[in-house]
Amino acid sequence: MNESLQTIYGGGSFISADQRNRVLRNTYWLLALSLIPTVLGAWIGVSTGIMLTMGTGMSLLVFFGGAFGFMYAIAKTKDSAAGVGVLLAFTFFMGLMMSRLLAVVLDYKNGAGLIMTAFGGTAGVFFAVASMATVIKRDLSSMGKFLFVGALAVIIGGVLNALFFHSGPMMLAISVISIGIFSAYMLYDIKQVIDGGETNYITATLQIYLDLINVFQNLLVLLTSLSGERD
Repeated sequence: MNESLQTIYGGGSFISADQRNRVLRNTYWLLALSLIPTVLGAWIGVSTGIMLTMGTGMSLLVFFGGAFGFMYAIAKTKDSAAGVGVLLAFTFFMGLMMSRLLAVVLDYKNGAGLIMTAFGGTAGVFFAVASMATVIKRDLSSMGKFLFVGALAVIIGGVLNALFFHSGPMMLAISVISIGIFSAYMLYDIKQVIDGGETNYITATLQIYLDLINVFQNLLVLLTSLSGERD
């Protein structure tokens, strides 16, 4: 999903340092703001149980249909103020979709603690990766295709496992691989902004947001599988 929205401008040689810093600053602010509708969507989803009423197949259809629809709308509005509103609506949708997993985790005795641990771990990954991106001098644009293939593979593997295999070990393996891939994707996406390869803060925010959501969800699945305590 990230790769379809990547825009590469040859290392950002035509983008001034001030412009790059402004895009990065706006990206971080919008990323922080996007957490509000995400939390709101997750709270509404958990409170109403709306996602739990759907089967796995239906929830996947709603997710992919809604996600790609929103990303298409963001791509069309990214150069206008409306793009911010569409992005925030998308993050609300993502929170709603994530409520299915959160509701399952909250059934565990230590569910709230697992969610907070996953959130803290994701924040730690973000700060570590953002720091790395500021000190790495090498151009990472060549990583994009490999990361896209890896992300596509784990997404397909996750869908197949959810629909057909229902394998616990496979789920754990996919979660571990996904955390690695999307952490690397996060580094790639932040470095693109720093180097001037991505000049639109709305699409930059979308890309990094998707990285964070994927790291969080897979870390939460991993923690729940390994240390979840049933009542």
